[in-house]
Amino acid sequence: MKPSPRSHCRLSALSLGLAAAFGAQAQASATLDAVTITGQAASLRKALAAQEKANHVLSVISADDIGALPDKNAAEALARMPGVSLQRDQGEGRYVVIRGLGPDLNSVSINGSLVPSPEAGRRGVALDTLPAGMVRSLEVSKTLTPDQDADSMGGSIAVKTLSAFDLPQSILNVGLGVTRDQLTARGDANAHLLWARRFGESRHLGVALGLSTEKRRFGSDDVETGGAWTDGRLSGVELRDYLPVRERRALSANLDYRPRDGESYQLRAFISRFSDDEVRDRLTIGSVANSAATPGGLFAEGQVVTARAERRLRQRKYTQGIDSLNVGTEQLLADWTLQASAGLGRASEDTPESINDARFRQNNVAGLSFTDSQRPLLQGPAALYNTAAYALNGITLQARWSEDREAHARLDLERRLLLAGRPTALKFGVKKSNRDKRNDTEQWAYTSSSAASPNYWGAGASTLAAFASEQELDFPYGRMGVAIDPQRVRARIAELPRDPARLVRESALNDYRMGEDISAGYLQLSHEFNDRLQLLAGLRREQTRFEAQGQQVNAANALSERSSERRYGHWLPGLHARYELDARTSVRGAWWNSVVRANFSQLAPGISLASTTEASIGNPDLNPLRSRNLDLGIERILGREGVLSAYVFDKAIRDFTYTTNLAGSGAWAAYTTATSFANGDSARVRGIELAYSQPLRMLPGALSGLIVGVNATFTDSKAEVARFDRKTGALQARSIRLPGQSNAVVNVMLGYEAGPISARLALNQKSNYLLELGADILNAAQDRYVDRQRQLDVSAAWQFDRRWSVVVEALNLNRERYYVFQGSQPFNVQNESYGRTFKLSVKATLF
Repeated sequence: MKPSPRSHCRLSALSLGLAAAFGAQAQASATLDAVTITGQAASLRKALAAQEKANHVLSVISADDIGALPDKNAAEALARMPGVSLQRDQGEGRYVVIRGLGPDLNSVSINGSLVPSPEAGRRGVALDTLPAGMVRSLEVSKTLTPDQDADSMGGSIAVKTLSAFDLPQSILNVGLGVTRDQLTARGDANAHLLWARRFGESRHLGVALGLSTEKRRFGSDDVETGGAWTDGRLSGVELRDYLPVRERRALSANLDYRPRDGESYQLRAFISRFSDDEVRDRLTIGSVANSAATPGGLFAEGQVVTARAERRLRQRKYTQGIDSLNVGTEQLLADWTLQASAGLGRASEDTPESINDARFRQNNVAGLSFTDSQRPLLQGPAALYNTAAYALNGITLQARWSEDREAHARLDLERRLLLAGRPTALKFGVKKSNRDKRNDTEQWAYTSSSAASPNYWGAGASTLAAFASEQELDFPYGRMGVAIDPQRVRARIAELPRDPARLVRESALNDYRMGEDISAGYLQLSHEFNDRLQLLAGLRREQTRFEAQGQQVNAANALSERSSERRYGHWLPGLHARYELDARTSVRGAWWNSVVRANFSQLAPGISLASTTEASIGNPDLNPLRSRNLDLGIERILGREGVLSAYVFDKAIRDFTYTTNLAGSGAWAAYTTATSFANGDSARVRGIELAYSQPLRMLPGALSGLIVGVNATFTDSKAEVARFDRKTGALQARSIRLPGQSNAVVNVMLGYEAGPISARLALNQKSNYLLELGADILNAAQDRYVDRQRQLDVSAAWQFDRRWSVVVEALNLNRERYYVFQGSQPFNVQNESYGRTFKLSVKATLF
């Protein structure tokens, strides 16, 4: 029996709401007699329609697709796209890398407003602050047209939340879920609500509200050396036990008013809060006794040495907030369409007074050794775990606050007309934006047992025994000892005055304020030459005024203010073409230009002179990065929901920024270390992006419910870095890969839909990538790489009637680790492991 149109629309709306609010696994289309799950296929169809309609190269994930994957946040949902990979933090996807370019070279917007970065020194946005279930769609523009901001090289990420006009009728969806972390055996709850309704007799007013909350307690275990290797011998090792508690809360509110055809008004508000409360216990081995057997304090695997042992604690909680408000209107004025909007974005990170480091030291511990260079397993005598043998060495505190504000207004006018009898669109517009970045840091240190010292840590017991809890740390890679109690550490210094212990220089040098004013205008023309060929050409102009104020320290240890101001502008032409070979096959090409400003940590104006031979220098005079980009690809539509595509891309980057050492040159001729930032002449990224996805309806019987998706991106990059070399008296250079760029990124998805059952298996893999350069940027043996990563996730849903569904998810089934090595794979920098995470959710559509 064929479903009635009314029944089909109603169920489609209900299922769309389920998907948008924390991700339903299925979208139903039903009759009184049967239920057919079509969510994954439907999401593919919607994404394909959006990609086909675009004038540029675009990748889309709809709400159904986000909900159909076991993703905790927007970053992990994006990782399923072609050309996209993640930088993870303690097992969770956080930053997005697009086509080999790091997160600071990509931009993020919510409902049309730029998302500032809550982190003090970065432009890249940590997308783990955005719960995946609050998102209506995610779009990644991999080429930019002149009417788009030119502030990204890899891609521009657009996050859109649900509007009541996305649905044919009202909905109210709620969901409750529980998660369990295998490593800590802890369980937590999450909940969501989504409500949307249109009001009035003509239903011209629409309101959509979404709420989401999630708490997750989990653990990770880490063995790291920090890269303390020289010729295969080690100078120290550290065991780390993490117990983080992460919470996410989000609210979206969308208001739309459409009084008549050709006239609309909208207000979009989004608020997200992400907190990370972490306790980190450490056992650190260092300062190996220098002898004939251990020259330079270095020891080999299996060698027994005498060294210093330290037990250390960090306990801090930071809260990141992202707020976005956007208002706009669209008006049809005769032959012109006017779009006007204004937006405010605010991001902040607040870390109240935290224990930055509580350190207890025991010198000359004999009988220490390690095995396994990838995960150094520590062996030591009973004295290593004797809390009475560790003496208090110091307690340092830190408080930090950063804020990033952005305000903008834009006006766009477009006229559609016929030119030579063919459809043509003329569009031009202007935009003004202002960005203000601030950071304030305070640090205190208690490092003396003498009451005469301003850093006096107070009277009382001073061995670890007085601060240790009774709980042994559950560490799987060797014994660490008992946990340190943060409350006992705080109690020790709670009544002590802060002002005498304040570290004046450290507190001032990280304080800064930077501002960017950008004025932009563009003109673009698109024209259909015939039924097959479409061209879009245009020119964008961006003018930037940059200001920076900060602190510097001179050799006499005195603080003074430092400020900088500069202006610059760029012409940014673009040309986009699409040619339809037939009704299902099209070829796309694009030549476009972009400009990305350097990171705030690089532009910070502070100069710190640690001594007469050591300096750290910010560089507010850095040029922005410029990129000329070429893209060429072919797409073939397969059935209603399938696509096969291949794209090649080439990015030529000028003024690539990197860390360098200025020692021995110019004003720093007498210095041994003068760390700063510089512009390189050029960098290059080239690659190919392949994608295939399709429901296999052509297969017989139950196999017709299979859905398959595969995409792979193969990338190569090259950049030149240089520093002054004392021996030759000249600059020396070498070639490197761009940091964050994996040569291969592969995503594989196998889905199944039949009746009320929907399931999906997802595999994400990326090859190793350069994390950072070592202290000597010319020495490749000091380069630090993140090893290949592979993660397997699975989800399954059962919609047992029109209103209720149950979803089961399992993340990181293969228990993938995070491994960083120095130079070559055997030499550990960091080796961190995580457990599996399991989730059970019940979701209901109340109307």
